[in-house]
Amino acid sequence: MEPPTTIPGAEGDIAKVSLSDFRKLRILASSIVSQPENFSLRNGHAHMYAESKPQNFNITLFDQDIRVRAIPVSYLWTYGDGTSRTLSFPGGPVAERGFDEPTSTSHVYQDTGDFRVGLTTRFRGEYSTEGGPWTPIPGVANVPSEQITMSVWRTKKILVAENCNRNLDAPGCASLFDK
Repeated sequence: MEPPTTIPGAEGDIAKVSLSDFRKLRILASSIVSQPENFSLRNGHAHMYAESKPQNFNITLFDQDIRVRAIPVSYLWTYGDGTSRTLSFPGGPVAERGFDEPTSTSHVYQDTGDFRVGLTTRFRGEYSTEGGPWTPIPGVANVPSEQITMSVWRTKKILVAENCNRNLDAPGCASLFDK
């Protein structure tokens, strides 16, 4: 339960946007993006980030025009492998990178398989009545995103010392399509 909050300057507002009102708005969820798309290697860095932005709403309460802003403030990630973490930033796309390079929002999977990745974005709110000053709304709205499936594979290293012209059955010589 959120403690009651006294907001300076809000006494004159006839129409106050409550936390309940704020949570009823159709706040769009963040999108989960992974690079490369929904794929990683075991013990490699799976790079994921959230695409999110502030959102604006116009509502009417007691015949007063109210502007409401929903601003993302934190991101709760669940990785499907029993781990989770909360970040205060969404991350972003990165240029060419390998699985051995960590990013500020990457996650390392210890096992192979398909994992359901979830994200809940916390939005804080504020409102302006009839063009007046912005007043914070106490509390947050937690908005869950649509989950993605992250496929995590293993790698296998093979040292190849044979010439494929002499031995077509040597590792790396046979085409996958010939089998």
